[in-house]
Amino acid sequence: MFKIGDFSRLATTSIRMLRYYDKIKLLTPAIIDEATGYRYYTAAQLSQINKIKKLKDMGFSLAIIKELVAIEQDPRQVENYLKTREKELQVELDELNQQQNLLKSSLKLVKEDELEMDYHVSVKLIPARHVISVRRILTSYHEEGQLWKIVGKALNEYQLKPENPSYSLAIFRDEEYKDEDVDVEIQMAISETDPLKTNVFEIKKSPSIKVASVMMNGSYDQLPAVNEAVAKWFEVTGEKLKGPMFNIYHVSPGQDANPVNWVTEVCYPLNKK
Repeated sequence: MFKIGDFSRLATTSIRMLRYYDKIKLLTPAIIDEATGYRYYTAAQLSQINKIKKLKDMGFSLAIIKELVAIEQDPRQVENYLKTREKELQVELDELNQQQNLLKSSLKLVKEDELEMDYHVSVKLIPARHVISVRRILTSYHEEGQLWKIVGKALNEYQLKPENPSYSLAIFRDEEYKDEDVDVEIQMAISETDPLKTNVFEIKKSPSIKVASVMMNGSYDQLPAVNEAVAKWFEVTGEKLKGPMFNIYHVSPGQDANPVNWVTEVCYPLNKK
């Protein structure tokens, strides 16, 4: 079971929206503690929330999504809904190109068995290291590249040498998933040097951390499926999520523009035992 805050981060859905889904009976908590009022969710519910999010991205209203969720076991009815929406998107093509592409890919999935990638979860210790760190509140996650430009400039100006491996990573510091004004910290391991804090960046020692990690090859569109696989692993193993999740970039968009070649290690902090 996951508390609403942990589930929010795994589902990349705000607590406010989860409570609204509960209110309209679209996605209700598995358990509500009568004594405390705390809401608890299961790993299986990540599959439900990911379907809801995908249907929302296609432009379906929540009322229609409730209908689709109710008939999801009938592929023909679902396909009829999707084809109707496809015709609507043709009319709105200029504004809704992205939604049309999502719809077409979803129509293909309706006609095929659902495919599940096998994401292997491993437990490892990320060693302590000296890092250059930049932390900012960003308008959206897409602006993370701005932080790496700051790091690149600081490396040159202060003649800092990246370690190998560099453990180039992004930590998502918010207590819950947010669509905007997101708190992101990036770090890169560098050769040992004196601590330094400027208005732009900080050099500090980052402690070792025990994590559950998954190697993800390709586009970040896989993240919902990775989170779902890891949530199931947490439930099976009894491990507890401890702290904000982060990504280690082995091959990043800055190194290769082709998403097929991206290699990202998605890390979930654990309690040290």
